[in-house]
Amino acid sequence: MAQASPRIERIPRLSRLSWLMGLYAENYQHLVRLFAPAELVPGSYVSSIGDGLDVRLDVIECHRYTVELRLTYDFADPVTGQPDPSAYVRLYRDARQAETTHCYVGRRWQDVVGMYPPPAELISHRMRMNTFLGKWLEYLAERGHGVATLRRDGTVTAPADARRTSLVP
Repeated sequence: MAQASPRIERIPRLSRLSWLMGLYAENYQHLVRLFAPAELVPGSYVSSIGDGLDVRLDVIECHRYTVELRLTYDFADPVTGQPDPSAYVRLYRDARQAETTHCYVGRRWQDVVGMYPPPAELISHRMRMNTFLGKWLEYLAERGHGVATLRRDGTVTAPADARRTSLVP
């Protein structure tokens, strides 16, 4: 008579990469519901709900299958003079994924984890950034930000250095 496997062994486990891909999919859904960035043309947009914390969405570039954007509050950090927090996001329309490429002003992933990080460290870094984005998007939705509060802002352009960043070594 065969013994039953312990319950723990019968529950499938997600790998960290599978978990990360799930975060990308959730962030895609949050972002599309919140701001529909694939429908926007490149430029700057501001979402204002009257609480003094306007959200800026910079659509940096649009391609057939991807949209590059930056999400930040519409105020500058007093030390750096740059918007902070900021999340640079690559939206993959075909795969229905949204990947946070970096969250630091002027810092790419190489500046944070080094040029040749172990794969586990790189996955952990990506998980932290994308968990941050997911929680931030949920918070913005709860506060009332969305397509209805989003207006085109022609006074500020997207930063040119955003095009040079990538998580792919």
